[in-house]
Amino acid sequence: MKMKKIVALLLAVCLVASLAACAPANKDDNNKPVTYVDPYAQYADDYDELCQAVYDDVLGDFYTAYTAAKAEKNVAKKHAMMAIAEAKMLAAGIFLPTTSQGGNYAMTAIAPYTNTPVLWGNDTYRFHDRIVVTEPIKAEDYKAMKAEWQNKIGTPEADYEAYVKDFLAQKGYTVKNTLNVYFDADPETWDVLATSNAADSEILVQTYDGLYEYDMENKLQPALAESYTVSDDGLVYTFKIRQGVKWVNNQGVAVADVKADDFVAGMQHMMDTMGGLEYLVDGLIVGAHEYIAAETRDFTTVGVKAVDDYTLQYTLTAPASYFMTMLGYGVFAPLSRSYYESMGGKFGADFDSAAETYTYGKGPDSIAYCGPFVITGFTSNNSIVCDENAAYWNKGNNNITKLTYYYTDGSDEQGMYNDFTSGKIDGLGLTEARMEMAKKDGKFDTYAYIADTDATTYCGFFNVRRSAFANFNDANVGKTAKTEEEQVRTGAAMLNKNFRLALAMSMDRGNYNAQAVGEDLKLTSLCNSYTPGNFVQLAEEVTVSINGTDKTYPMGTQYGQIIQDQLDADNVGLKVWDGNASSGFDGWYNPTKAVEYLNKAIEELKAVGIEITAENPIKLDLPVRTDYQVSMKQKQALKQSVETVTGGKIVISLVEYSTRDDYLNATYWYGAGSEANFDLNDGSGWGPDYGDPQTYLDTMLPAYAGYMTKSLGLF
Repeated sequence: MKMKKIVALLLAVCLVASLAACAPANKDDNNKPVTYVDPYAQYADDYDELCQAVYDDVLGDFYTAYTAAKAEKNVAKKHAMMAIAEAKMLAAGIFLPTTSQGGNYAMTAIAPYTNTPVLWGNDTYRFHDRIVVTEPIKAEDYKAMKAEWQNKIGTPEADYEAYVKDFLAQKGYTVKNTLNVYFDADPETWDVLATSNAADSEILVQTYDGLYEYDMENKLQPALAESYTVSDDGLVYTFKIRQGVKWVNNQGVAVADVKADDFVAGMQHMMDTMGGLEYLVDGLIVGAHEYIAAETRDFTTVGVKAVDDYTLQYTLTAPASYFMTMLGYGVFAPLSRSYYESMGGKFGADFDSAAETYTYGKGPDSIAYCGPFVITGFTSNNSIVCDENAAYWNKGNNNITKLTYYYTDGSDEQGMYNDFTSGKIDGLGLTEARMEMAKKDGKFDTYAYIADTDATTYCGFFNVRRSAFANFNDANVGKTAKTEEEQVRTGAAMLNKNFRLALAMSMDRGNYNAQAVGEDLKLTSLCNSYTPGNFVQLAEEVTVSINGTDKTYPMGTQYGQIIQDQLDADNVGLKVWDGNASSGFDGWYNPTKAVEYLNKAIEELKAVGIEITAENPIKLDLPVRTDYQVSMKQKQALKQSVETVTGGKIVISLVEYSTRDDYLNATYWYGAGSEANFDLNDGSGWGPDYGDPQTYLDTMLPAYAGYMTKSLGLF
């Protein structure tokens, strides 16, 4: 299967290389003809080598700095060095951070912070603890509950859950035990260990418990493990598994007991499926790299052991201060070995998800459950119904006993508003159109509040080595209107760092975001770095080198401050940290600086045979959904901004998609960089899996270790 895909990729790469040789000649300052020659033509026969060569040229500075950071043993110094590496990545202009989730007006019947607000992993999507009322919560009451959480968090007297229930009762609200929310994509698989897609894992997290989970006060609490210990050298974590926990099918019938071996089975199955989670433990757990790379098929060499039925042990390759923060993500989910095998599942060299006898994860009736809910109903692109697991080990302590997901593609503004006001849905973000509906109904002033932002970073990715000029699954969909010559010119420009920085700094992200959240909040959710600047702070004083000069940072220095210092030292002209935050302002949009970078790029590209003028501009394809007006307005805003700032020397072509699925095939669902059908794409982003900056930065590693490098057209 992989060989067939590689052949297809090579054909695409060779096509680009051959086109480059046909580029028209320009003249240099001595009036001699200069013909553009693809600088990577020598790699036309080896796709991986081509991608590595492009990566080295585009992100080599980042990779060098990041490799040194990961080798550092001191955690505080490692974080400081990671910030320096991130600055190098941002300075490369390979993408433009756009927004986080949140920062918009919303209305809700769900009390704030009654699921954990921790910034990483999937625990925030565990809905069984949410406290929901039968009518919308007034904005003033919502604000009062948030203030209590912020004042009491971390104090001995904090009991936020009890406070919320008492507060709501005093205010006359009626608490209910059901929760109704939206979903926007069917799970591609019902096997949580075979996927890294948020659309899958955020639903499937309801079906299992982890070893430890974060509570409403952001404290790790025992779940399927009752306790744990760590060896003196920080390498061995030993968990005592809770006894008496049952696996059930979606009819609630018990099929097995939860035991330590289920976590061993889960880890092996995750590595067998190669669904995108494996990179999280590659190099972290002893033997994981060798197993993932198929250097061995003997899982007993991997540092995940069931010492006995209720004792589980992980052995790490090196101490990892963030290890416990990883447990809330699907990579550490358990798997009922016996149930999996009853559904045709096998392990190691015998694993074959395409086998006729393999039925595990094909639907909600083909998985086992040990979490608070079982999925009792599913209608594609309509609804997912989750009922309380009658055998749940913690039954009786859940605030929600029935959870229903209703499908929306986001295009029916009036319908979504009606769903909330009628009580069908318990929370609703307000786009500009929905804000007007709420104001007209007199609900806005009473119920609208500003939603918190999270640690998700959406990005505008720049394809630095585009190979696809139509959708990977249908050559008749998403076809570029550019000529072969224009494709070559675009490819040459996107390889130029100054051009990319000019492009990034010509985008008015505030106006772009205003199309979704309104003018008042257009800056609230804007991100300026990949890793939020306040994601970590230095645990002790450290000294690091910034461009050869030692600089000492005191304990408590925020990650974003160090990014900013490195960017300033490199004279990039970006503002990613304003002293206390890396969001809520636009530190990238800079028309003057954009023109400076563009003029440098024009001179550099002219020297290699590419002339850029308003009459002969660089054309960039940007996918857009025609069935979603917010998307249309956002892309039109970007187009206007770029073309105005650059004087028409960069032109944005909106490539129209009439359906959501076709759009996602171009921007999100493609499997390799060579299938990325865009020059610019704002349809993807990253949310942290655990509490360390490398959860972001690892995604930009070369080869197939970096999950997001495919968004750059690589690997």
